[in-house]
Amino acid sequence: MALLGFGAAGIAIIPFSAGATPQETQGKIDAISAGRKINEGRIDITLPEIAENGGTVPVSVAVTSPMNKDDFVKAVHIFADDNPLPEVASYYFGPHNGKAALSMRIRLGKTQKVVAMAEMNNGELFIARKEIKVTLGGCGG
Repeated sequence: MALLGFGAAGIAIIPFSAGATPQETQGKIDAISAGRKINEGRIDITLPEIAENGGTVPVSVAVTSPMNKDDFVKAVHIFADDNPLPEVASYYFGPHNGKAALSMRIRLGKTQKVVAMAEMNNGELFIARKEIKVTLGGCGG
């Protein structure tokens, strides 16, 4: 029985590369956009210019939208270019939210870009990127 438990635990451990690349992040963005045009604007990313500890970096994202039944943000996707997995989080909204805004803390391993992409209910896509300098990595650095 102990051997079976050890084997199952071994299967659950999957090694990741040290960091995704901007190309991998773009691949994830392309998968969501499915060929649709991605526009700049309407997204405001707030994060510090320098994070002394990458283990807990505050990030806020707000998308300009009336958030009514005819015009609202459906989803906001957050990516980090050089983390082991580029997808950080996805948040789903509707007109009942009143505004499309979120705040969280993320772990960043090194200096990189944080990317936010918003999907609107009419299919439009918006994107914003912001670089952050990380002095002490949060992903094992």
